[in-house]
Amino acid sequence: MSEAMAIDPDFAWRTFLARDRAYDGKFVGAVKTTGIYCKPSCPVRHPKRENVCFYATAGEARAAGYRACLRCRPDDIARDEVAVVSALKLLAAEQPMGLEQLAAAVGYAPHHFHRLFKRATGVTPAEYARGLRAGRAEEALAANDRVTDAIYDAGYSGPSRFYAATKGRLGMTPSAWKNGGAGAVIRWAVVETSLGSMLVAATNKGICRLSFDEDEAELQKRFPAAIIEQGGDALAELVIGAVAAVENPANMPELPLDIAGTVFQQAVWKELQRIPPGETRTYAEIAAAVGKPKAVRAAGSANGANNVAVLIPCHRVIRTDGTLGGYAYGLERKEKLLQAERNAG
Repeated sequence: MSEAMAIDPDFAWRTFLARDRAYDGKFVGAVKTTGIYCKPSCPVRHPKRENVCFYATAGEARAAGYRACLRCRPDDIARDEVAVVSALKLLAAEQPMGLEQLAAAVGYAPHHFHRLFKRATGVTPAEYARGLRAGRAEEALAANDRVTDAIYDAGYSGPSRFYAATKGRLGMTPSAWKNGGAGAVIRWAVVETSLGSMLVAATNKGICRLSFDEDEAELQKRFPAAIIEQGGDALAELVIGAVAAVENPANMPELPLDIAGTVFQQAVWKELQRIPPGETRTYAEIAAAVGKPKAVRAAGSANGANNVAVLIPCHRVIRTDGTLGGYAYGLERKEKLLQAERNAG
């Protein structure tokens, strides 16, 4: 099993009630009346709360006299994790592999391994591979004067493959990625909300920046070579949606986003979007949910790298001791957002 996370019994019980697969392999629940232990996603009928205790590992449960559930087979998690780690190494080797080839290499059926990989990493094998290659492209773009050279250095067969693979992920052209937004048109507006002055900025693909107490000057710093334009009809609908998200975060509309991040950052952001309004998670819980229980600090950094406040609800992450922790736009705003969500619930 993976390295155990610290167990909060109340949180662990909630994951069992939700049959949350994201925590399979992170701990087990042992039933005193039956003498068996299960993983959180076990489909069997739930016992009474007072009859359940939790162990960090299956080994600890066995040492306490419990045996593995024959329905959910919690001991198989170790085999699954070995397969995922092997797949990650194969994908990192820069050799293109399709799902069938990858699954066969680690001894699983393609459909089953696709689910297994996504549950462990938060992304599909194809998404992970694209992220790795795009990350290499970003490094190559920073190291090369010519975009074309960087594309080949990153492992793409040619410019057309790079543009096709990164469409919708980068949001800007590869040269803009390197040159401070060159070639991108970014429209912006500043509106007043119950949380104060809010900046909304978007490319033609979606919102690329939502922040507080900022204005056009901040966009100029971030994208000095981009075309920065104020407002306009093209932005009006997104501004309305962004204001609605702030004023009613429990029922925020789905808005298109134009953001880019590493594979790990994207996995963290997806996990943040899974947190129900009015609820919170700790940095440790987020790290565990994306399959990296040791990467608590990295999860915090990914949380802080979020460029679209509220829309990716980084305000729903708190410290393990229950305190609010940090927030780029002030703890008062964070507390107001959480309180508004709780009141709506």
